[in-house]
Amino acid sequence: MHDQVVLITGGGKRVGAAICRRLHAAGAKLMLHYRTSAGEARLLQAELNHARADSVALIQADLLDVAKLPAMVEQTLQTFGRLDGLVNNASSFFQTPVGAITPGSWNDLIGTNLQAPLFLSQAAAPALRKAQGAIVNITDIHAERPLKNYVVYSVAKAGLVGLTRSLARELAPDVRVNAVAPGAILWPDDESFDELSRARIISHTPLKREGTPEDIARAVHFLLAEASYVTGETLNVDGGRHIAV
Repeated sequence: MHDQVVLITGGGKRVGAAICRRLHAAGAKLMLHYRTSAGEARLLQAELNHARADSVALIQADLLDVAKLPAMVEQTLQTFGRLDGLVNNASSFFQTPVGAITPGSWNDLIGTNLQAPLFLSQAAAPALRKAQGAIVNITDIHAERPLKNYVVYSVAKAGLVGLTRSLARELAPDVRVNAVAPGAILWPDDESFDELSRARIISHTPLKREGTPEDIARAVHFLLAEASYVTGETLNVDGGRHIAV
């Protein structure tokens, strides 16, 4: 990926930061997007630019503001002169049990997990076509196995899987579009999964352990840089949980 340019949403922390480190180590230049995690994003930028000067730039944006998404692509092109990859990683995640679903929660979860990837991919398509580039969407195993009390999130991720397949057809043969579906990688910051819930999830995972952000980062790197004859696929990185009963 030497000197290739990748735009990564939600790249300042957690899985997004691991993806940034992996792609940067492979030689990529990064446009690292964040919404509120300015401190984490700046620290990561400093870390990676110390390793390779002027290789990482930052962009702040609220992905729910669809009108501003094309500007993210334009700023990437102005900064680095090209765009080879887009990683739609940023995501909202919170409970929406039936009876408590509101238009606001719908707009937030659909907006970050489905609407933003669609419109950002659309804005990036001309540059990606020119570069013969690729898109990787971060979905979730709950796109196929809905998570109880997370109705809207599960619907949004199912939509993102459908978007991945549809864009793979629309943008072929110039742009490949794939997805990575994580399982138990990092638990939510809000501690919505207690120790018993976590243990139950792991017990239903054939490999009987959690994964790491680096597992997801390796999969993203593979789909961007090495899977030249793969498009329209969702790669489950979940310890086998998607096959467990």
